Amino acid sequence: MSRVCLYLKQSCISNCMISDNNIAVLICTFNGSKFLRKQLDSIISQTYTSWEIFASDDGSTDDTLDILKEYQARLGKNKLHIIKGPGKGFAWNFLTLLQKCGGAYDYYAFSDQDDEWLSDKLERSLGKISSLEIDNTKVPALHCGRTMLVNEKDECIGYSPLFCKKPSFRNALIQSIAGGNTMLFNQAARNIINLTPQDFKIVSHDWWVYILISGCNGIIVYDEVPTIKYRQHTNNIIGSNLGWRARLRRINGLFDGHFRDWIQCNLNALNAMPLQLSKESRWVLENFIEARSSHLITRIIKFSKIKLYRQTSFGTIAFLIAVLFKKI
Repeated sequence: MSRVCLYLKQSCISNCMISDNNIAVLICTFNGSKFLRKQLDSIISQTYTSWEIFASDDGSTDDTLDILKEYQARLGKNKLHIIKGPGKGFAWNFLTLLQKCGGAYDYYAFSDQDDEWLSDKLERSLGKISSLEIDNTKVPALHCGRTMLVNEKDECIGYSPLFCKKPSFRNALIQSIAGGNTMLFNQAARNIINLTPQDFKIVSHDWWVYILISGCNGIIVYDEVPTIKYRQHTNNIIGSNLGWRARLRRINGLFDGHFRDWIQCNLNALNAMPLQLSKESRWVLENFIEARSSHLITRIIKFSKIKLYRQTSFGTIAFLIAVLFKKI
């Protein structure tokens, strides 16, 4: 039986003591000078103050490094650490930074360079995980959730989708439910993520983290309350999934083969890891791999057996069509 994954509705933060927990905030930068100050200021303004920032720059040619050094001078080198990125893209920048920051922290939080955290972002995330009362070194736990979408003028233009189905490995294999910029996780989760083999392509660090933690019987707390402003602008690497335009973009990616390629990348890395998937997750993974390469009738039977799902009715219909046309 897999560990129960939690979906939390809006509620008061747990009263448990969380003040002794240290958080490593991991921010990856690349030519992000336009909005970087706002993000750094929002981290500094957090109601929870026991944190350190690790900034990994992947070769910026604008003022990004100068801004980081300016804030480092203000905060001190023990509060803001600047690291040279690996030059392998945003996903590996985050994964490499997670390794380089060290294991001395109780929790780890990803941060994008162009967002803005609400003042209680860390306090709320930490409160949700702390309320689980688990051993952080043994039980992997991840907090993630929705975002408020804002434009370049800081005007709210909507919210990321609200997902109501429980997070699970059956969902994670075919869908990412939350941006890395919302994620906070514990030491046990970090230990699993750090097993990622260096020589494999990772499509997106957030999707990858969701796959790993759910597959290893971890606890996933999906929060419907947004705690960050997710900025939408022309230089976004990923962007939001809001509206029909985004849906059409996903459909196009599905039928032009990109989605199948992304899944194959995830499977390649997953199979190469010395990872202790739960018994149920291993069964799902093995049958998923077999189903993808099977002929039509066998493919339909196998996919029906393993019961993969997406979070919305629209997504589920698109998934079923993709199964028929061997696009998964």
